[in-house]
Amino acid sequence: MTRVVVVGAGPAGLAAAAHAVRAGADVTILDQSDAPGGQYHRQPPGAPHGFEAVLSRCTWWPESTVWAVDGKRVHVLRGPADGTGRQRHVLEPDALVLATGAHDRTLPFPGWQLPGVFTAGAAQALAKGDRVAVGKRVLVAGAGPFLLPVAESLLAVGAGVLAVLEANPASTVRKGWSWRDARKAGELARYAAALARHRVPYHLGRTVVEARGDDHVREAVTARLRADWSVVPGTERTYEVDAVCVGHGFAPQPELAVAAGCALDGGFVRVGDDQRTSVAGVFAAGELTGIGGAVAAAAEGAVAGCAAAGGVPDRALLRERDRTRAFAARLAAAHPIGAAWPGWLREDTIVCRCEETTAGELTRAAGDPAAPGPHALKLGTRAGLGPCQGRMCGAAVSALCGTAERHHRPIAQPIRLGELADAKEIEA
Repeated sequence: MTRVVVVGAGPAGLAAAAHAVRAGADVTILDQSDAPGGQYHRQPPGAPHGFEAVLSRCTWWPESTVWAVDGKRVHVLRGPADGTGRQRHVLEPDALVLATGAHDRTLPFPGWQLPGVFTAGAAQALAKGDRVAVGKRVLVAGAGPFLLPVAESLLAVGAGVLAVLEANPASTVRKGWSWRDARKAGELARYAAALARHRVPYHLGRTVVEARGDDHVREAVTARLRADWSVVPGTERTYEVDAVCVGHGFAPQPELAVAAGCALDGGFVRVGDDQRTSVAGVFAAGELTGIGGAVAAAAEGAVAGCAAAGGVPDRALLRERDRTRAFAARLAAAHPIGAAWPGWLREDTIVCRCEETTAGELTRAAGDPAAPGPHALKLGTRAGLGPCQGRMCGAAVSALCGTAERHHRPIAQPIRLGELADAKEIEA
């Protein structure tokens, strides 16, 4: 029986596990969370998650941190991330499916480091998972349709959403969106109805360009943007707020794929028609291969799981995967990142929040001929050396400095030195 390990229990990972089991494989699913579903299917603690049927046919390891991958060897720490006494395991499957998903991409702006400025995903996680509203006067801004479910989640827990701001103008959004997909049209109609019931305006071509406050955000300055995201002078407007939620799309988490030796294209893992990567026996699915949302991730996961188990994905699976990929391409065209966003920044704007590296320090370092290349830039400015290891600022630093974003991290997740030094590693 083929042994398949799936890393990630979001839509892609769960679909991969289900189809691998269906093809006759022995499947182990690993995830850092204590419940399956990922961000998309997040539920309050103790609520039923609806994936019992899938998990009952697999070996399910929640609260499992995959901190390294060596070829197909998977190094795991089992136990709560903030707990002690975690056990080290190493798995050696016949096939490995990476479905590690993505995290929020947030572009820096003056004041974005203030308490009360949240990523859109964090605000939604608090609302969906803990029923906590991040504020009473909240502004939701950035780019992409994810802003709509974030606003809906906030409204459901009693937050007052002042407005939802999409940075791209109507002309750009219209070029990308297609209304032929009835499911997506229905979903958008539901979000529009939620905003209408609560009288929340939705503005195109406007975003937050500055947050102000002392110990907490008190004001958000918005401005109208051109198609390239340069600010239209004289269009600034100030909102009184106690929270700002910003998200400019998503960035993949390819660290484990890079550690396994998988090739990347434009920051995403390169895959073949059956989701096979450049490394034999390693497959990738979901946001790792391109940002397309939960439906696209599940479609890719289904193909990957079937192929990883030694099966041949049927035409229906491939057609659904290709249909959702086409939607993802339209999504990218409708909500791109404008090239002129660095114009929002000032000399003293913090870009790397962990190390408090400013935009001025980065641009000066990038122009220094004595320290060329991303490695020297990182060491010289410390951007990306903090606790998040560049996950929050990496894309912005690369855009500002004209360097490639680095994803190579031999230790992909934070672990204690004692855990790293522990010689006890259980083969499974």
